Amino acid sequence: MLRELCSRWGAARCLAGFRAEPDRVSTARLGIAALPLLLFLAIAWSPEKLLAQNAGADKAADPTAPSTQTAPAAASPQAETQPGAPAVMPPAMASKPKLPTESDYEDVHVTPLVKPADAEKLDANPAAAESEAAPGLRAQVRPFRVDVDLVLVPVTITDPSSRVVTGLEKENFILLDNGEPQVIEHFSSEDAPISLGVIFDSSGSMSRKVEKARAAVVEFLKTANPQDEFFLIAFADKPTLICDFTGSVDAVQGRLMYAVPRGKTALLDAIYLGIAKMRQARWQRKALLILSDGGDNRSRYTENEIKAMVREADVQIYAMGIFDRNPRSREEMYGPQLLSEVTEVTGGRSYTIDNLDDMSRVAEKIGLELRNQYVLGYRPSKPSRDGRWRKVRVKLNPPKGLPQLSVYAKTGYYAPSE
Repeated sequence: MLRELCSRWGAARCLAGFRAEPDRVSTARLGIAALPLLLFLAIAWSPEKLLAQNAGADKAADPTAPSTQTAPAAASPQAETQPGAPAVMPPAMASKPKLPTESDYEDVHVTPLVKPADAEKLDANPAAAESEAAPGLRAQVRPFRVDVDLVLVPVTITDPSSRVVTGLEKENFILLDNGEPQVIEHFSSEDAPISLGVIFDSSGSMSRKVEKARAAVVEFLKTANPQDEFFLIAFADKPTLICDFTGSVDAVQGRLMYAVPRGKTALLDAIYLGIAKMRQARWQRKALLILSDGGDNRSRYTENEIKAMVREADVQIYAMGIFDRNPRSREEMYGPQLLSEVTEVTGGRSYTIDNLDDMSRVAEKIGLELRNQYVLGYRPSKPSRDGRWRKVRVKLNPPKGLPQLSVYAKTGYYAPSE
């Protein structure tokens, strides 16, 4: 086709030259003027279209001949705009998977709200991470706090037989803050709702004890009132939240079946996770119950780090230690001391279980203690905002005729830092 065009162009040029032989200047001008037309025809009739046209003509001349047309390297713009035209794709692209009809723009177009430089800071402070992840909640003012100067101290009173003593009045308590007597402004002995967390040891050494331990958890939760909420953490090589906050004892009992004994003991990491989870608690009163048979041999957090965290958190911790009489390792040997130090600073207690059959009874006893506590509230007479540790001590002025009573309360708190 191109050759035919060129031939026609040559004949026309000759004819023009024959007619205008005397005026060669006019012939040259005509050739220059027609040059753009030739370039346009060469572009419009590309070799691919010429080949396609020739193939179509050959096929029309011989319908029985097989088609030898191959896919062009790229579909022409006209073919893309023609309705109903089939999509043409080069062989290299035809082997690739098709793109999805809808792209997940959140994966590639949304800029992260947390800068990479702040990642370590936010990992260490989940509260800051939450505020960064929700820019609509961020404010330029200090967070609002209610009664920041009011200190609440849960207190448990027991007799020489370790039975809970009830019926005392505000006048029977003496409260000291850094050695200074305080005026008790709030006093309560009612069974207020509480947020409870169970930290369950599912390490390999619990194989013979796991059934009794599960039954003890159920007995502990049976002492709850209808407004209480619970969560369950199981730990072996690492802690896992296997039941989030719920008001259903049956839900926790069902999830306990997933605590299969295996691995080592990451007790300190489990306590850390339990304290962190309590930040989502619904009620102001919070408590953790630990069931474990030995010391820690797997955690990333150190003992000093967890003790500092427990002192700062407003969470009571109770523990049931199912220790072997002949400890096989240094961790198991110091297990009872670790649980005692972690629990006593919060006003809780650690119970040593010598007989597995006593686990349910002790768990029920801990539940009853939480239901029969006194809560003392006061505002320090000499408040400070230095962020330092302030010692708290609760003394008794019991009525006459009562035996020697024991007092269990948290040993202090950190003053506000602002």
